Amino acid sequence: MITQRQVCSRFNAEFIDSSEASVTGVSDNVGSDALPINGMRVPLSGNSNGWFIWQGEVLSNSDDFFRPLHTAHLDELCPVVVKYLGLPPGWRFLIAGDHEDVWFDPSLLLSPE
Repeated sequence: MITQRQVCSRFNAEFIDSSEASVTGVSDNVGSDALPINGMRVPLSGNSNGWFIWQGEVLSNSDDFFRPLHTAHLDELCPVVVKYLGLPPGWRFLIAGDHEDVWFDPSLLLSPE
């Protein structure tokens, strides 16, 4: 099993823990068969680890698109994403079957206007 630290090392990224007690934003379809599986990490705030995860092609701007979920539940709900959760704010991933795309997106670090 690939660890979060190994993923960070592979992409030359600093490891920033996403504790199991922290909160991740997930769309209602996380855990479904919809592809791709997407994740993006914004700066940490309060008990949020900054991760937002959704499945499918569309990222909605709707205020209720993401719901809070304790990160520990991702082990059961969508275990394929857990290995990416050590990537620091500013990182994204997109996975679909054997396809994996992981990249740094500096726009995720900008303050919303």
